[in-house]
Amino acid sequence: MKVLVTGATGYIGGRLVARLLEEGHEVSVLVRDRNKVLSRDWADRVSIFTGELQDPETLTLPLQSVDAAYYLVHSMYAGADFAELDRRAAQNFVSKGQSLRRVVYLGGILPEGGVPDSSEHLHSRAEVGEILREGLPTTELRAGPIIGSGSASFEMVRYLTERLPAMIAPKWIMNDVRPIAIRDVLAYLVAAMGPDFEDRVFDIGVDEPMTFRQMMEGYAEVRGLSRLIVPVPVLAPALAARWVGFVTPIPNSLAIPLVEGIVQPIAGDVSLARQFFPAIRPIPYRQAVSLALEKTAASLVETRWSGALGDAEPYEIVDKEGVVSEVRRRFVNAPPERVYQSFASLGGEKGWLAWNWAWRLRGALDGLLGGPGLRRGRRHPTDVDAGEAIDFWRVEEVRPPELLRLRAEMKVPGHAWLQWEAVPENAGTRLVQTAQFEPTGFWGAAYWYGIYPVHKKIFSDLVDAVVADAEQP
Repeated sequence: MKVLVTGATGYIGGRLVARLLEEGHEVSVLVRDRNKVLSRDWADRVSIFTGELQDPETLTLPLQSVDAAYYLVHSMYAGADFAELDRRAAQNFVSKGQSLRRVVYLGGILPEGGVPDSSEHLHSRAEVGEILREGLPTTELRAGPIIGSGSASFEMVRYLTERLPAMIAPKWIMNDVRPIAIRDVLAYLVAAMGPDFEDRVFDIGVDEPMTFRQMMEGYAEVRGLSRLIVPVPVLAPALAARWVGFVTPIPNSLAIPLVEGIVQPIAGDVSLARQFFPAIRPIPYRQAVSLALEKTAASLVETRWSGALGDAEPYEIVDKEGVVSEVRRRFVNAPPERVYQSFASLGGEKGWLAWNWAWRLRGALDGLLGGPGLRRGRRHPTDVDAGEAIDFWRVEEVRPPELLRLRAEMKVPGHAWLQWEAVPENAGTRLVQTAQFEPTGFWGAAYWYGIYPVHKKIFSDLVDAVVADAEQP
């Protein structure tokens, strides 16, 4: 079939395209920015349409060019009005997709008795499904927590279990949920293009539901960890969601709907899926965890939950595979050679351009702790060689006029790096400054997030100072 995939830059869509091509389908993708898919292995085998579900005029050509479509988009990250945006997007899709013979939509399992008022996210997901089914021949799949390398649910379980040897948790962790491996979600999505599933709703997941507590304990068993999890008789979903946003890389915009969605049991009923998809037998939860860990360790993560967060922002913080990265981007009205000269001359007698007193204080404290402090200075005011020292940093890699990466040698509970890249862009340069920290154990994570407000200010002012220095005549 000629199939259109919306959400092709997202976690599910980015993996689904390759599976559809393997099945022999002729695939098109609808994206807001075509540059975000050009690096994918399948990019030269699909037709790429640029459009936006909020702009119905951009949907006419891609929807009239195909027989069927996958609806894999949401507006969860858009803020408080995400439900209205999702409603409008679904209505636009229906109005322009009247020639479609099949639509497959991925939503979420609902609690028994209907959608709770506490979860606007689940309510919106269900509403989108209703709009699609009423207007188009739609098959709706409803999934619980999706477990796979790079998935939001897996990252939430992984970070909570890895970083907290003991935790007091609200009572909702005892609610039943029905997780499912990403490989099985993709199998259902591909199979749902069959002829016999029109206008049906299927709950999909493992054979036996399990509590969120059992999910964390199961992860701990796979990793060989000993964890104590004590539920207490409180609900506090908003507070718990913000705690998840603090401990894990999942931002509050995603953590809150994830938690609010499981304050009631969401086990669903998979009997209909077993009847209509007998060839698909979802793998057990612990096996899904093992596969996700193997993929992560081997750096074989195809897509990640953050892939759909939108265009690159001037600032972003990413907590991925145990390494926290603060990335700052600035456009500089200067050539790359001048930008490189600015950041490659930091330290030593020149200092750090911003908050020099704070850098000196940090150096003094490091000296008291037995570290090198700032007393080593630098060999040359502007030249940099790999392996040499710059204050309490070691030059790990240098490629003039493109890149400089420093590895921290000060006393910290983990490993830290500071890197600059100068990328030619139009008549100037895109400066990318990345501060990375790999915490060691709980105290390493506590150290990083404890001083995060200070680091955020200092590193933001640092990149701005480098820009100002580079733009001087």
